[in-house]
Amino acid sequence: MDANRKTAYHTLLDMETKRAYSNLALNHHILINKPDDPAFVRELVYGVLENKMLLDHYLDQLIPKGVKSTRHQDLTILRMGLYQIEYMDAVPEYAAVNESVALAKRYARGRSGFVNGVLRSYIKRKEELTLPDRDEDLVEYLSVRYSYQPWIVQLWLDAYEDTDFVESLLAAGNEAPDLTLRLNWLKVMKKDLIQALEDRGCEVTEGRYSANALHVKGRGILESELYRNGLFSVQDEASQLVAEVMSPKQGDTVIDVCAAPGGKTMAIAERMNNRGRIIAQDIYKRKIALIEREAARLGVTIVETRTWDSTRVDSSLVGKADCVLVDAPCSGLGVVRHKPEIKYKAYNQEMAMLPQKQQAILQAASKYVNAGGTLVYSTCTVNPHENEEIVSSFLRSHPNFMVEETKQLLPHINGTDGFFICRMRKSDSITNQ
Repeated sequence: MDANRKTAYHTLLDMETKRAYSNLALNHHILINKPDDPAFVRELVYGVLENKMLLDHYLDQLIPKGVKSTRHQDLTILRMGLYQIEYMDAVPEYAAVNESVALAKRYARGRSGFVNGVLRSYIKRKEELTLPDRDEDLVEYLSVRYSYQPWIVQLWLDAYEDTDFVESLLAAGNEAPDLTLRLNWLKVMKKDLIQALEDRGCEVTEGRYSANALHVKGRGILESELYRNGLFSVQDEASQLVAEVMSPKQGDTVIDVCAAPGGKTMAIAERMNNRGRIIAQDIYKRKIALIEREAARLGVTIVETRTWDSTRVDSSLVGKADCVLVDAPCSGLGVVRHKPEIKYKAYNQEMAMLPQKQQAILQAASKYVNAGGTLVYSTCTVNPHENEEIVSSFLRSHPNFMVEETKQLLPHINGTDGFFICRMRKSDSITNQ
């Protein structure tokens, strides 16, 4: 049994049947199965996830009763086989079929003939298989072609009114992102960290937008002493820019109202040279431990953690902060490169209520800003209803705040995750609303 494909199979099946998160499931099964080529496993897992609706569309044309009648075990193996045949040039077609049949013999007993027949039928008939008609239904075509829920496609078509722009945005979400690090300048200089990484055989390039960003290719980076000793963290450039846009000073008091797992909190602390005070809060107690562990690894000592519902105002903190960060819970449409499962979320009541929750958190957090202080609102989504409209609505009811800078980063333009960042300044002459 090929350990690489076995690992990929169990990861994908856990996601299908247990709603496991891709990164957690993948790391778990790599640890258990110890595949000899983790890079192959990651490529296969994320490739299947990124193209799941497209793969199922083709399989629907090959399976008489369609994919909805197919068991999870069979369907997972078929998706893996189809992806290898269509997209992994280094895998010969016969190897993709044979290894899929081997998986079926072990994990889908009695179905190996079915798996063999479907995959061989794809090889013979793939030129006959069709996509939805683009001219008849653009949303359905783009949804299947790039494997996104139709509501996301429609959202972006309405927002940007440019089909080529939206198609590029959809395609970029399916590209594998670089591993991006944020150097910890409390412990290391950039040139020294670059040298240390290159000494490990890594390929390193500096970021385009964030001064502390490094794009790295190499193995075992997160198992290295460099990581354990807190010389860097993993963080996309767009996310790093939140701390840079905030631009806190040494000695400031900062409140991060939705802090877990703590990446932005730590970036802020590093920019403050570990001098001042940061109150990092989250509604879930279990997530506070993540912030504390990360602070310990990085040598950050100015962070105070607490459990708090950020939609409520803590009267003891009103007017006490020089800077407040609202990194609001959101739909996450900007980070599908890292978490492709987000593309398949149905639009439900919880999703519909997000703007209301975001507005409540922003309004509560604004009370903590002192006269002349900074309020930063950010999300990792590409959705005007959760971004620009939230800020506009807030400003209409809070005339004592004014926008100083706004950024919307996009994967196909900036090569980063999709992030919205808005820095606002509170007037020092108008009474707090």
